Amino acid sequence: MASFLLKMWHPLVDAFFAPPPLQQRWRLLLFLPVTLLLYPIKSIPYLFSRPFVTYRIPTRRPGESIRALVYNHPSKCPKLEKKRPLHIDVHAGGFVGGIPEADAPFCTQVAESTGAVVVAVTYRFAPRHPFPAAPDDIADALAWLVEHAGAELEADTKIITLSGFSAGGAVGLGGTLGSKDIKGRNIVKGAVTFYSLVDLRLTQLEKRKPPGYPPIDPAQALLPLFDTYAGPSRMRNLHNPRMHPTLASLHDLPEDMLFVIPTVDITLYEQLEMVERLQREAAVENAKRLASHNNRRIEKMIFEGQWHGWLELPSWAIDESTRRKAFASACDFLMDVHRKYGFDISEFT
Repeated sequence: MASFLLKMWHPLVDAFFAPPPLQQRWRLLLFLPVTLLLYPIKSIPYLFSRPFVTYRIPTRRPGESIRALVYNHPSKCPKLEKKRPLHIDVHAGGFVGGIPEADAPFCTQVAESTGAVVVAVTYRFAPRHPFPAAPDDIADALAWLVEHAGAELEADTKIITLSGFSAGGAVGLGGTLGSKDIKGRNIVKGAVTFYSLVDLRLTQLEKRKPPGYPPIDPAQALLPLFDTYAGPSRMRNLHNPRMHPTLASLHDLPEDMLFVIPTVDITLYEQLEMVERLQREAAVENAKRLASHNNRRIEKMIFEGQWHGWLELPSWAIDESTRRKAFASACDFLMDVHRKYGFDISEFT
């Protein structure tokens, strides 16, 4: 609870005691009502009906850990004849906030539909902790889970998948990028991203606006705050795929990837460019493979007229059928990845 309250008030604390530039302090205060409103809304439904178990995952920083929520924890679900796949989810928040409870509807659906053990993790926030703090936290979480999830969570650490919403997509891909097992194979086998930022070489205000984008962005005053994640190290990291996943080698990314992309989003073009480049490279590689069922899958799912973050809004604010379609397609994609590596939940239902 103390950790949650600190997260909720961190914009106020950082505005007065963290080292961001003066021009960002008032933006932190502007962001504070967002956290004070959204954090309780996202977490209160789970105060009494908790589909998860709260964990603390240690990091490379001595004595420090990150908070995680575990769905299909062994204490809450029946034991199967096989270990369950492991899924890691990384929440949104513009690199400056967010809580794992925000993704509870999606994580619950993944756990129920696919049978996976789902671990929703948080990470350190800018501007107090700019790049590479957040992807370092995800890398530490992945390393700990690979070593301990088999025994502690009864999860199969040979079948690991990933999801990330918005900034969580960038942080998740950056933190797991190039992670290999002892045989040199990617540890993360599949990934689903939702309106993910994948290219931070331009600031938010410099990005090209797609057709239908509102002439006045309601969040425009906050956009420079989100840029504090890349911050002063942006120029030093212009070619670093941990900051810009769009630059990542095909072979350092998960074998199978699904990009869920709304069209009214300033991340539209960077996502499309990444998908198209990976599809071209995957086609060349797949042509050399003998068995088509082992082919790489790089897919996109376009939602016309939807905007950045729409999946995290309440039902009354969106077309709920689009959320059902996006989440169901993501779960189907993850189940395909599981079957590719020998786990099929239908065998146990």
